[in-house]
Amino acid sequence: METENLFFRIFKDRLFKLVVIVFSFASSLPLLFILFYIFKNGIAVINWQFLTQLPKPVGEVGGGISNAIVGTAILIILSSICSIPLGICTGIYLSEHRTGKLSYAVRLCVEILQGMPSIVIGIIAYMWIVMPLRTFSAFSGGIALAIMMLPIIVRSTEETLKLIPDSLKEASLALGVPYYKTILKVIVPAGLSGIVTAVIISIARVAGETAPLLFTAFGNPFMNVNISKPVNALPLLIFNYAASPYPEWHALAWGASLVLAVFVLTLNFFAKMMTKKWKVQF
Repeated sequence: METENLFFRIFKDRLFKLVVIVFSFASSLPLLFILFYIFKNGIAVINWQFLTQLPKPVGEVGGGISNAIVGTAILIILSSICSIPLGICTGIYLSEHRTGKLSYAVRLCVEILQGMPSIVIGIIAYMWIVMPLRTFSAFSGGIALAIMMLPIIVRSTEETLKLIPDSLKEASLALGVPYYKTILKVIVPAGLSGIVTAVIISIARVAGETAPLLFTAFGNPFMNVNISKPVNALPLLIFNYAASPYPEWHALAWGASLVLAVFVLTLNFFAKMMTKKWKVQF
């Protein structure tokens, strides 16, 4: 009897492990299928000219997405400049002041902002920036993306710094190190891996956003590096080309999708490398 119970328990244990393995593998299948389909349809148009040339009119052979690549880089740089310092500082404040009315209000606003639909943020940026300036621009697109990046950076920074032992800060203060130097040279470096990961994740998220850019950056078939003028971006180019009735543009949309997917995967790989380099063991 005891042998049968032991056998049954072992059987249940192995069955449970098998179920976990199967579901774990199944959860990765959608990503693998998506990447395979994008690669299969997009690799045919990827070449040097595709990455360096401007789009060509309908009917002409060739053309590229260089303006969208440059526009995406400009938008990411602008949004990072606006959101990263503010987000990190806010996360530090919330981790150091965990109670209080101001902390509660800021944390509540960040949580609400994180759940805000991207198209609503685009409309708000349109009303705040585009309408007063009377023009679409890279600047307005950068602000819209910065608003989307902000809650991710704030929450991740706060949660990362909360995991740092209080003894680390107390030891620094006990040695006579000023409070601001303790935060900047002890606490923040100790949580740098989590902060960097949050920044990379936020960039990866906004890199593929289309809705806010429809109301702000708008798109531009030409090369433009002026932040006060409309610019193109990879998500906008994919949206416009995929919705067109031209097969040539559909192929370019698949190529741009592959470039965007590789860019996002590269960001995540880079984040892993930086995390390993700067990880601090407690």
